[in-house]
Amino acid sequence: MCYHTKLTANVEAIEKEFAAQFYEPELFKPQVAINGFAFGLNPVVLDEDRGHITMANWGLIPFWAKDDAIKKMTLNARIETAASKPAFRNSVKNRCLIIADGFYEWQWLDAKGKKKQKFMIEPTDQEVFGFAGFYSSWKNPDSGVEVISYTIATTAANELMAKIHNNKKRMPVIVTKQDRNAWLNGTDLQNFEFPYNVSLQAVPV
Repeated sequence: MCYHTKLTANVEAIEKEFAAQFYEPELFKPQVAINGFAFGLNPVVLDEDRGHITMANWGLIPFWAKDDAIKKMTLNARIETAASKPAFRNSVKNRCLIIADGFYEWQWLDAKGKKKQKFMIEPTDQEVFGFAGFYSSWKNPDSGVEVISYTIATTAANELMAKIHNNKKRMPVIVTKQDRNAWLNGTDLQNFEFPYNVSLQAVPV
């Protein structure tokens, strides 16, 4: 799975990489550690607005939700089953790229995971990249405020990630630079399931 990411690049580097402009650059703060369970705002490129970078909340809230409690269970979406799951099936055609420059995973060193080794993982060919994601627009029934939220798509782990994420053997889908438009254009999800992956490097931290 993927619940901890990082994005330390500055606004200028991100805008250059994605050929897009931040709507609200003042809301963006580089972070060494982004915890999904904080449900914070992070930069994304939406399929319907590729020339801009939107700040969106991690933890997808379907349009039909009565409140936002579901976000605790929608930080990730299994790409193999997302189209059939109630929380995601209305959003799988809403594609986005979640901008990052690394993520973290923990390797279990014993059978119950009481001892763990943390790794920082990055692509070898992209300094700033996009996770494959789905997004949703939800209107808070109490305040009337529109919330754009997202989930990171995951797939079966490649060889490196299977050794690190050795309890669940999953990994986030990182889109290659040349496939960014294909993802946003709605190319079949199966094309982004494992064995689709990018070259990664992992450093213990």
